Amino acid sequence: MIVASIGVHGQGAGESLSGEVSFVTSNNVYVKFNSTDQINIGDTLDLSNNSTACLIVKSKSSTSIVCSIIDNCELNKGDKVSYQIKNKAIVLVALEEDVNDNNISQIDEVEPLYKEKIKGRLSVSSYNNIASKRDNRYRIMSRFSLNASHINNSKFSFETYLNYRYKFPVAESTVSQENSFFRIYNLAIRYDADPTLSFTLGRKINSKAWSLGAIDGLQVEKFFGKSYVGAIVGFRPDIYDYSLNSNLFEYGAYVGRVTRSDNVYSEATLGYIEQKNGSQIDRRYTFFQFSSTLFRKLNLFSSAELDLYSKVNGETSNDPRLTNLYASARYRFSRKFDLFISYDSRKRIIYYETFQSEIERMLDDDLARQGIRARLNIRPIKYVTFGLSYSKRFESDNQNKSDNIYGYASLSKIPKVGGRLSISYNINKSNYLESRVLSFRHSRTLIKSKLNAEFYYRLVDYVYTNSVSDLKQNYFGANFSYNISRRLLFSISGELSTFNTENNYRIYAKIVKRFYGKEKK
Repeated sequence: MIVASIGVHGQGAGESLSGEVSFVTSNNVYVKFNSTDQINIGDTLDLSNNSTACLIVKSKSSTSIVCSIIDNCELNKGDKVSYQIKNKAIVLVALEEDVNDNNISQIDEVEPLYKEKIKGRLSVSSYNNIASKRDNRYRIMSRFSLNASHINNSKFSFETYLNYRYKFPVAESTVSQENSFFRIYNLAIRYDADPTLSFTLGRKINSKAWSLGAIDGLQVEKFFGKSYVGAIVGFRPDIYDYSLNSNLFEYGAYVGRVTRSDNVYSEATLGYIEQKNGSQIDRRYTFFQFSSTLFRKLNLFSSAELDLYSKVNGETSNDPRLTNLYASARYRFSRKFDLFISYDSRKRIIYYETFQSEIERMLDDDLARQGIRARLNIRPIKYVTFGLSYSKRFESDNQNKSDNIYGYASLSKIPKVGGRLSISYNINKSNYLESRVLSFRHSRTLIKSKLNAEFYYRLVDYVYTNSVSDLKQNYFGANFSYNISRRLLFSISGELSTFNTENNYRIYAKIVKRFYGKEKK
């Protein structure tokens, strides 16, 4: 039974509702009210102490509101906010205590705190190499990815990325080899206990520790305002076939902080990981990851790993060893000019139990593979873009070094002809080889919103250090992509490569299906 009295009257301006900040995350602020009936999506909330508009309403439930910060406002859990009631008609509903949830849902439509969002992609492709003087090779590949966020507006989310590849055996081959490959790169379910606490179970790469790779197990993360802590317990994927390997146990923890305002966004994480092989320590290290955007012009990223354990000939040591250091910066001077630079220094990762028989050899070759890279993009006038990049790889013993110079020019709209034209030139020099690649590429729309085409030509010149002659190859290719529907795409590519007396043909075909879930209300 339900008893209700309904009345309508005008609400005067100047009256307000009081609320309190219940959670603060890197993206959202959650505010608790006694009732949100009079608050609409898109309204603003004020800080109670200075009546300054500080939050904008994104979504709501019957007593809670999810907001975005505006005007670089600083808030913390427990802060008081207010909502200024506008002139409008208000419906008052008085209910007896025995009203159940079903009765309420018929009277008041509640905005969900979590909204379902589903996005997926399925593709099947074939690669075919037909050679005049070599064995023909054929393979097929399929990929499937799905990201289902807050399924049915719940606290549960699911994501996966699967890959299957099959290589057709070469005719009359006497070599026994694996031809079928199935890989699970991501398969995880996530539960958001509340907006600040999440649990993830399955195979998942943690975005706050990219260098750690995929983790098979449980990941927990908790926010305390702008700071967060996390814990990891599970297994490393098998190093040979990427399957689940219960012998490769690992665990660790991390802490971090997010800073977010109109002009600055940064995220810094410091963590500790111990990895085992059976019951023995395989690797123990700390990691650091930092990313930042300043004034929407400067993007910074860095990561580092410091190993804290070694075991050689039965003797253990905790001497630190820097195994990975990477830093990059991109500065956008204007819409017409941006610059990117990076540096990395990497040593081979040593797992002291996995590679027992090779430890001494690996330590004798314990050199840092270092690299620097710089890239410049310039857009002097409309439709015209130039770019130049330089990268260098080297070691302290001058082995495995290489220098790469790349430049390009593109015209995104050819006068009277239409389409896009780009020209590029690349030079790469190493200890044993120098290569030069000249490329011309033209792309255009043949049928608007339906059929696109691309045509290209590449001239490749290889000069080997110990050879008196060089090798020139010519590549002629074309690609056509057809949008069967908004979510279904078919493409096919063909290429002819010639060098000496050989003619090789490559045919690549792919069909892609995208799908999206309907928004739940």
